[in-house]
Amino acid sequence: MGKKRQFTNKQNPFAKKKRDLKERGQTESVRREKPYEDIVRKNESFEAYYKHLNVCKPEEWDEFMGKMQSNLPVTFRITGSKSQAHTLLKIIKDQFFTEYRRAVAEFRESGEGVVPEPKCLTWYPNEFAWQLELSRKDIRRSEPLYKLHNFLIAETGSGNISRQEAVSMIPPLVLSVEPHHKVLDMCAAPGSKTAQLIEALHAGGDALPTGFVMANDIDNNRCYMLVHQAKRLASASCLVVNADSSVFPSLKVKNESGELVPLKYDRILCDVPCSGDGTLRKNPDIWTKWNMGHACNLHGLQYRIVKRGAELLEVGGKLVYSTCSLNPIENEAVLHHLLAETGDAMEIVDASHLVPTLKHSPGMTYWEPATKDMKFYKSFAEVPENYRTVIRPLMFPPAPEDVAKFNLDRCIRVLPHQQNTGGFFIALLEKKKKLPSEVEPSENAADEVKTCEAEPPQKKQKRYHRGFKEDPFVFFDGKEDIFDSIKSFYQLNDTFNPLNLLTRCREGKKKNIYFSAEILRNIVTTNENKIKFINLGVKAFARCDNRNMVCDFRLAQEGLESVNGFIGVGRRARIVKDDLIKLLSNNDPTRPPEIEGLSEDTQTNVTVLEPGSCVLEYRGEDGLEMDLVGWRGTKSLRAYVDQHDTVHMLRLLGADVSKYEKNKFEDNRAAEAEAEAEAEAEGQEEVKVEVEEAA
Repeated sequence: MGKKRQFTNKQNPFAKKKRDLKERGQTESVRREKPYEDIVRKNESFEAYYKHLNVCKPEEWDEFMGKMQSNLPVTFRITGSKSQAHTLLKIIKDQFFTEYRRAVAEFRESGEGVVPEPKCLTWYPNEFAWQLELSRKDIRRSEPLYKLHNFLIAETGSGNISRQEAVSMIPPLVLSVEPHHKVLDMCAAPGSKTAQLIEALHAGGDALPTGFVMANDIDNNRCYMLVHQAKRLASASCLVVNADSSVFPSLKVKNESGELVPLKYDRILCDVPCSGDGTLRKNPDIWTKWNMGHACNLHGLQYRIVKRGAELLEVGGKLVYSTCSLNPIENEAVLHHLLAETGDAMEIVDASHLVPTLKHSPGMTYWEPATKDMKFYKSFAEVPENYRTVIRPLMFPPAPEDVAKFNLDRCIRVLPHQQNTGGFFIALLEKKKKLPSEVEPSENAADEVKTCEAEPPQKKQKRYHRGFKEDPFVFFDGKEDIFDSIKSFYQLNDTFNPLNLLTRCREGKKKNIYFSAEILRNIVTTNENKIKFINLGVKAFARCDNRNMVCDFRLAQEGLESVNGFIGVGRRARIVKDDLIKLLSNNDPTRPPEIEGLSEDTQTNVTVLEPGSCVLEYRGEDGLEMDLVGWRGTKSLRAYVDQHDTVHMLRLLGADVSKYEKNKFEDNRAAEAEAEAEAEAEGQEEVKVEVEEAA
């Protein structure tokens, strides 16, 4: 009998594809005769509606539409609350932009002279926000730009930059969050604005501000996008919850006397669900389905969300209402609806001074609602009976004599052609007094008004609200034996409150220990049955069951910034630059650098440490400071950080990071070449077998 051909379970997919083509008598892949047609960026109803409303000056219409139909440039911002932000900015200017100019020139084959310069968004503080004249598609699919792509991925993963649309950065800026503020983000997912709010909370340089950010979303699955954003910034003062923002529950906290009092927020962001026609440049599929019905259908929900936000706001607090829509039905009409219903309790205030160089248009004071077939109405009396459930009375603008009292012109409208961005709407409101819905007459004559703390009417929740059953949040009660060894080993000072530590299981071994701000412990323990908590705090300690170790838990880099100030000098070691680069450059965790191979200064500092987890401190002559988790072995020393943080730190230290540069285009070519060689070898083997069988 002839030899039987042996097949492995795991075959090269490229080689298999080539074999299949060969068996069908084809030498190369069958390609489409025509590429997929691009979406036609045109919608007659869209143009008719906004032209009728004079969304921009008539002489600017062609420019407005030209930008709406073009791709959106890439923008990113540096995390301002990070201690190395200014060092990273210098590297971006000196190195990254040089590589950017070279790569773009190669990409466009246009020569150095016409490469668009990176543009600083001057309205964003400290030169921390930049715009690149490239689309997301350009960066992902062009080989000359692969280093640029790698840089954005690595620095985003380490939490030091965020890729975010320019106009999306505006609402958190005008909210003016300070470290002591209690902040609620009502419709937070995917979380780029939440990240900005967290940055602002930590902007004072304090790892443990007295305020907090509560990020909420109605969709359980989207809440995990928020968790991902919060983890990038490693804040112990962020809490993710899952609730319907239009009926967000009234939570309570214990005051200093131990009494339960209503939780009111100093700052609230209502970035509400909208039709999204301001995002047409990055979501061109909206062109195919835009109609007026979307805005009319969303108006009621948007009103309920912002009204609930206004009720939860502290008197004197501020609320930002924003959408990525240009439609006044979703913007000025919602605010007119709110102000008409709440009297003088809320006021739109001017926010233009908070973004001083931002080009924008004032809010509209007149508009006309329309049906899907573009029939416009000047008043509700003109609306036919069959449309009166779609077009409601308060969707209309205020009467001419009432325009001044609503201050709708103080709103900010950002149009795409004004500075090559997406479209956006922002309004800043201040709460002057309690809303009528917050107080109600009391039957008791001695108590003229009674604070209305009852829950808003609850709707029957849809299936997707339920999501997963979360593990419990189990805070320490001061009786845990494991804390004694942690406190002793890391020499935690007496100001560290163990009650702010928590785990995610009630029984069994504690795998990870998380650290939370005290105010969040107060909120969670007081409201466990009122709202679904998804995530809070940062991982501070992780179990590490090494033999002969005094403490079973190592430090976690994610939570180091939060607990670093409590750790004693006995678990710290100062390390010099060359040694830190050596530790970070080591890719083999089984063979960490020997302590004897490090500098004398580092050896002196490290050898006095008892083996185990420790804090490695670097203090550069240029002012750069870094603290990271290390592991002092019997004879070795290693850095305990992930790859994104490793690349970031090496970049700050001026070290070579080329080995981390991944050229996916080169990798694909190598894989295809290997597949061709494998297919050819297998073909020769098949011929040999056939000859042997014939013999």
